[in-house]
Amino acid sequence: MLIVEDLQVKLGDKEILSHIDLEIRPGETHILFGPNGSGKTSLLMTIMGYPQYKVTAGKIFFKDEDITHMTINERARLGIGMSYQRPPSIHGLKTKQIVKICSGNEINVNTLAESLNFSDFLDRDINVGFSGGEIKRSELMQLIAQNPDLLLFDEPESGVDLENIALIGNTISRLLERDHRCAPGKSVKETRKERTKMGLIITHTGFILDYVTADKGQVLYEGILACKSNPIEIFKQIKEIGYEECVRCAT
Repeated sequence: MLIVEDLQVKLGDKEILSHIDLEIRPGETHILFGPNGSGKTSLLMTIMGYPQYKVTAGKIFFKDEDITHMTINERARLGIGMSYQRPPSIHGLKTKQIVKICSGNEINVNTLAESLNFSDFLDRDINVGFSGGEIKRSELMQLIAQNPDLLLFDEPESGVDLENIALIGNTISRLLERDHRCAPGKSVKETRKERTKMGLIITHTGFILDYVTADKGQVLYEGILACKSNPIEIFKQIKEIGYEECVRCAT
């Protein structure tokens, strides 16, 4: 599981995260809400291990290991993967090549591309000239190839048109094993135990909730994590009374 204990983080001289406590168990998916500049992306980047995000206090544990000061590549090898809101364009490296690298050459890239309607982009440089939806599909191909245990999504709906949102949302749901349904004779609890993937998804629009049935939602406001509840109910409250009132009500 992922455990974040009393995490405090600085970016430059500014404290951007304060006393963050978070726990995601195997098979769970959590939704993270919050206004722009509240620290949501910073939290994901800190979990992923980007060095500019300085942990000044607290710990991050993953699979019973203290990963607080591990490098990005060490965390990736341990089983953490991330889909970025604005990933870079990379000239000189083909999409097909990066997918093979992510999988260790253990995946049929052409078959994977067909499932995401992405075959025409395999021989193009990564994200160069891609639309928002094409970038997200490229990111999903890389995550599927990597097959991490903890998946971090930074606004997967961002820049995606309505034609692509269903494909992306359903693919994320399958990645997180949310499509596992109760088999005959099995309870909901037993079915949940069959899931092993963990997810943390940032959303502003809430569109992803139409495709991913999440277990918990939380609001990150001014660097403080609050309001742990059903994500659909949280989103409803945010739309009705706003982030600040939502946090004040919950605390």
